[in-house]
Amino acid sequence: MKKEFEIISQIIQNNKRVLDIGCGDGTLMEYLKFNQQNDVRGLEPQKDLVQKCIAKGLSVIEGDAEKELIQFPDKSFDYAVLSQTLQAFLFPEKVLKQLLRIGKQTIVSIPNFGYWKVRLHLLFKGTMPLTKNLPNEWYNTPNLHMCTIQDFVNFCKETNIKIDRSLCLTNEKISEITNGNLLYKNIFSQLGIFLIK
Repeated sequence: MKKEFEIISQIIQNNKRVLDIGCGDGTLMEYLKFNQQNDVRGLEPQKDLVQKCIAKGLSVIEGDAEKELIQFPDKSFDYAVLSQTLQAFLFPEKVLKQLLRIGKQTIVSIPNFGYWKVRLHLLFKGTMPLTKNLPNEWYNTPNLHMCTIQDFVNFCKETNIKIDRSLCLTNEKISEITNGNLLYKNIFSQLGIFLIK
C-alpha cells in the first residue's frame, strides 16, 4: 500500500463511515474496510476501475464527482477522502464545498507542484516535469489546476476552511506542516495531506 494511504488510514479511526472519491482500484477502501472495519463507499469515473473494486467486494458506484456528490445527504459520512484528485476537477472549489457538506471531516491530498524538482525541471529544461506524483505528459495529464501546498493553505484561509491537520510526504517520510515551516515544506515536499472541516 502507498505511504500516502498509510497516512490517511492512520487519520481515520476504526468503525467509521467513509466515502472515497476517485477511489481508483479500491486499494485504500479495501484496507479501511478489512483492517479497520470501516463502512466504506467509493465513487469512481472509470468503468474498469469500478469493476476492479466490485471484484474485491467493495461498494463503488460509477460517476463523476462534480455531478454526483450533490445526491449525498449532509454529514452522511464521518470522512470524505479525496486522494490526489482535486487538481483534476474543472471546478475544484465546488467539489471541496460538497465534500465538506457530506463529510464530518474531509481528507484531501494533493501532489505539490511547488516541489523543488518540479521547479528546477521547468526552469532548466523548459518542459513540464515527470515525477512519481506527476507521471503524465502535459498533453495526457488529468491535471487541470496546478496547485502547491502553499496554494491550498491560502485557498483554505480565503474560503474559511479550517485545517485541523497538515502533513507532507517526501521520499516516504512524513512530517507536519506548520505556519513556521510552510515555505520550506512547499519547496521540499512531494505531497500534501490535509484534514479539513
